[in-house]
Amino acid sequence: MPFWNHIYAHFDPVAFKLGPVAVHWYGLMYMLALLGALYAAKFFVKKDALGFSNQILESYFIWIEIGIVLGARIGYILFYDPHLDYYLAHPWQMFNPFMDGTFVGIRGMSYHGAIVGFLLGTWFFYLKYKVNIWRLLDLVALSVPVGYIFGRIGNFLNQELFGRVTDVPWGIYVDGVLRHPSQLYEALLEGLAVFLLLYLYRSSKKFDGELIALYGLFYSLARFTAEFWREPDFQIGFVYGGWMSKGQALSLVMAVASLVLYGVIKRRMKRG
Repeated sequence: MPFWNHIYAHFDPVAFKLGPVAVHWYGLMYMLALLGALYAAKFFVKKDALGFSNQILESYFIWIEIGIVLGARIGYILFYDPHLDYYLAHPWQMFNPFMDGTFVGIRGMSYHGAIVGFLLGTWFFYLKYKVNIWRLLDLVALSVPVGYIFGRIGNFLNQELFGRVTDVPWGIYVDGVLRHPSQLYEALLEGLAVFLLLYLYRSSKKFDGELIALYGLFYSLARFTAEFWREPDFQIGFVYGGWMSKGQALSLVMAVASLVLYGVIKRRMKRG
């Protein structure tokens, strides 16, 4: 598999340029992730007769996208960036897309930070529109994994979040070192596998809110597993016992929170 092993040597992360602005494949995949999640949501609204209008759905996606971008960027600064003190003193620099006068985009996003931003965006949306929030979140649980597949492929095309050193024949050379294509493993585990589990279970769900709690659990387990093939963040390394990454530690917290959420929603539904 020589061409595949050396694919980064033949692939430019920049898709095209618009004057001084370089449009990366990652940005294009991010747009596909958003559109994929939105149209998946519209599909399930019609297929399962969930009762949400296109206007409500599109407004909700705008609200949560703002929350996701803000949460993902701020979460990265808080959880992973070694220059936290600088950003706390200059918070506007968190969203500065220029470096030394060159447009480089906004680099560094945290999935777990995005979750916090997503939840806040959802809460504010609920306060304004008073929709069935748990049913809406179940719709999100089915839609997000679709977008997540494109997001992780975007990581692969952007040549970032590399895997650990390996000798498997399908490894990718990064700076002369053969590594797992862990971004693609994550696309399969955290995206496709989680989607299939929820898709197959959705017709058997017992109460509104069950799918979003299960999504949190399934994603956490998939992410925890995938991290065994992913190189830990270089500025942090392993955070516990010489083997657990920061992503795995946060995934365990998310898994516990998801189980708690499942129990709380189930108990509330029984009372109601």
